[in-house]
Amino acid sequence: MKAIVCTAYGGPDVLLLEEVEKPRPQAGEVLVRVHATTASRADCEIRRFEFPAWIWLPIRLAFGVFKPRVRILGQEFAGEVESLGDGATAFAPGDRVYGTTGIGLGAYAEYVCVGGRRGGSVVAPMPAAMRYAEAAAVPYGAMEALRFLRKGGIDAGQRVLIIGAGGSFGTYAVQLAKHAGAEVVAVDSAGKLEMLRELGADQVIDYAEQDFADGAGDFDIVFDVICQAPFGRVARLLRPGGRYVLANPKTSHFFRGLWTSLTGDTKVIFGSGAARDEHLRAVTELVEASELRPVIDREYPFEQMAEAHRYADTEQKKGNIVIVVD
Repeated sequence: MKAIVCTAYGGPDVLLLEEVEKPRPQAGEVLVRVHATTASRADCEIRRFEFPAWIWLPIRLAFGVFKPRVRILGQEFAGEVESLGDGATAFAPGDRVYGTTGIGLGAYAEYVCVGGRRGGSVVAPMPAAMRYAEAAAVPYGAMEALRFLRKGGIDAGQRVLIIGAGGSFGTYAVQLAKHAGAEVVAVDSAGKLEMLRELGADQVIDYAEQDFADGAGDFDIVFDVICQAPFGRVARLLRPGGRYVLANPKTSHFFRGLWTSLTGDTKVIFGSGAARDEHLRAVTELVEASELRPVIDREYPFEQMAEAHRYADTEQKKGNIVIVVD
């Protein structure tokens, strides 16, 4: 089968199209023929190997010290069930499915195995009316946003600030927070503000023109997707007992967050917990009820994966970048 192989840590040009062995589903696994995947920020971080110091070493040991041990990246997929491993009974060949691959990655290929003992992988029936390209843009970002907001205690009537609202996590977070009945203030660059209004944001802020941290005690939840602003400036925006949710904490954010949670009444949340089938089912229900939709900036053919990553590295994308595999 064809796959995009990460030959080294570095820029987009390390991603090469190669012929590799087609995987075989083991016990409990499902072999999926991949029709679409995505070029996510997380995939780019793994390819460049840019991680905060506090998690750099364990991730490096897991993914390969000198060169990538996990050579096929890709965390999101939408496709068709090809075959089943022993004991896999939830699906049948021909079923349209989507999901995430977990720490095993592997979605940058014509076929991927998920389920069974593959850590963190989640698979579910696709929303009926969706194209494969649309469905591939849903699982990772939507599930992460859902789990982070649930852990932050999202509820009706709250005031929520979402920093970095225009990416894959953020666009889903805006929609989910509005669905929960919260008032949403969304922060990103000027070119993304109209999109964020269309997604339901009550107020939008261009971070280049306005200091979103100008004020104090205004929010019940701050969901910081990018963690570029100093910890203290953002934390003071919270009301007493507020929750500071960080999706990609830097080392300074991590240690200051631990101290703040131990010594004050602000709860700092770093992780969203493990993805489970129930999370993807909840997302699917919201999509089918037209309460949640993917935002797709660009679609690239499989052979242009490096170009897709090059665009993702600009951090100018609106929502998601989709790769059409077949």
